[in-house]
Amino acid sequence: MSKMRIFTIGFTKKSAEEFFTKLCTAGVKRVIDARLKNTSHLAGFAKRDDLRYFLRAVCNMDYVEMPDLAPTAEMVDQYKKQKGEWSEYERQFLELISERKIDETISRELLDGACLLCSEDEPDHCHRRLLAEYLSEKWGGVEIIHIV
Repeated sequence: MSKMRIFTIGFTKKSAEEFFTKLCTAGVKRVIDARLKNTSHLAGFAKRDDLRYFLRAVCNMDYVEMPDLAPTAEMVDQYKKQKGEWSEYERQFLELISERKIDETISRELLDGACLLCSEDEPDHCHRRLLAEYLSEKWGGVEIIHIV
């Protein structure tokens, strides 16, 4: 079996031109929206409905919304608003996706060549990296490519 690829990207600190060019150039097949709040006015060009349109029009790419890949509001608030520890957020999020059995409920075919989207500019302290690493560990044979 050939190695599957999972890409990740965050839209923060990127212009629309830079964001869509990076996705198209990388060869991404579809964007998997793993955000908790994907209709916020802070999302700019990356609001759910606009993003769906732009991905199709600019990159001929599919858009799939998957809220089960997002952390809970409580987890995000504790980490961001209350300045919680990354290690605690990471532990809680990995426990959550394990409980949700994402490795069993999400199709490998859907994620092969797909790009996990969230808002964080860099993957270091972001749930999209944790998702990709978790799936790689569970499935094996996964190449993770962070688009920054």
